[in-house]
Amino acid sequence: MFSATLIRSKPVVANAIRFNHVKVALVTGSTTGMGRAMAFRFAKEGYNVAITGLGAKEDIDSELKELRDLGVKAEFVSANLMKSDECKALINDTLSHFGRIDVVVNNAGMQHVSPIEDFADEKWDNVIALNLSSCFHTTKAVLPAMRKQNFGRIINIASLHGLVASVNKSAYVAAKHGLLGLTKAVALETAQENITCNAICPGWVYTPLVAEQIAARAKAKGVSFDEEKVRLVSEKHPSGRFVEVEDLASMTLFLASDSAKEIRGASY
Repeated sequence: MFSATLIRSKPVVANAIRFNHVKVALVTGSTTGMGRAMAFRFAKEGYNVAITGLGAKEDIDSELKELRDLGVKAEFVSANLMKSDECKALINDTLSHFGRIDVVVNNAGMQHVSPIEDFADEKWDNVIALNLSSCFHTTKAVLPAMRKQNFGRIINIASLHGLVASVNKSAYVAAKHGLLGLTKAVALETAQENITCNAICPGWVYTPLVAEQIAARAKAKGVSFDEEKVRLVSEKHPSGRFVEVEDLASMTLFLASDSAKEIRGASY
């Protein structure tokens, strides 16, 4: 628990204090990109943070140190989110570390680009498992704890591909469309409770995942990475600019707040 001195010196920390406890946020896929930015935004607001994702041990240790230097408790919880039992273990281990979970951000994801007739069955199964099924399993596992504490925020990071389709991305599009359906179903099932479920549907955000797609497109077209980067974002964004990870972190924080307590089943 923070001391009174710490709370006065960092007023934002008070935003995460409810009824003499510190809120806890679990962010999946938080060792890089959007998830990492979200984890740090929650920590800066005084949330204790559980992170999970891929990465070298030294990089994860460095991230944990940076988070803890903000004056909060932070833990890394290992889990293969493509396995239902490990999704459940992720929730249980986080509860063991912190005693509660107030916010779950289902952010972990993967992409595979291929025409349907060439789309490997294993790739389809993996994309669906990580981008959709893991969100079901974490939600199922965390709801009892949220109901017991009479508070919860479930935030699913979908995509504009949850609203529209693109060629050669059948698994990703199907998973993200399904995730919006899951979001609405959970929102209905928790409508009478102090638990909300919403989705964020980002457009192009410059992350390592997107950088890989740009590199592949640039190689296929025989153009430079920078040229293809501008071309890619301009296809979908009239501004010609990528969304910043910090913008998404701010949106996630808002949906986790009391100000969003009656926003339910929405897709932003």
